[in-house]
Amino acid sequence: MLNLVIFGGPGSGKGTQSAKIAKKYGLYHISTGDVLRDHIARRTDIGKVAHSYISQGMLIPDKLMIKILEDLLKSRTSETKHGVIFDGFPRTLPQARELDALLEVLETKISVVIGLEVPDAELTQRMLLRGKESGREDDNEKAIKTRLAVYHKQTEPLEAYYKETGRYVAINGEGSIDEIFDKICAAIDAAK
Repeated sequence: MLNLVIFGGPGSGKGTQSAKIAKKYGLYHISTGDVLRDHIARRTDIGKVAHSYISQGMLIPDKLMIKILEDLLKSRTSETKHGVIFDGFPRTLPQARELDALLEVLETKISVVIGLEVPDAELTQRMLLRGKESGREDDNEKAIKTRLAVYHKQTEPLEAYYKETGRYVAINGEGSIDEIFDKICAAIDAAK
């Protein structure tokens, strides 16, 4: 079983690369952003809580995110039998520790963590363009500034956490989609 985490700043290409990785390696793609946006669109109780945080560029509470993920993993066992790519999760150290504990209970673990490294100026431009094309309400200048600040404060410490366990691989997230994908695949293949 191959379980991957892909993280990087908002707009770093996690979703694009995750979809390609999932297809190539036969992994179940869990995009926490997509899961939350689905709940928001369906106006579920989770969606209402999530919207109150996401619309301001903030992360939803760790306990809620872990519960959503646990329910998803336990309900999709046939789809996750070859492994999972976690796209946009974990985002905090407590989430990383909880994910490791959850996977241990499920008798598996994270194989490799891909860190897409892209400068903030490039991330901002990508998200502004994406906002114009997709209409995502969290891709506006105010929310982007908040999202980047939250990322640097809460998510960047994950790099050190995963480096300590020997699972972290830094990937330059600038260049063409295919160039970045080739670097990611080389890192995954080396970790298998």
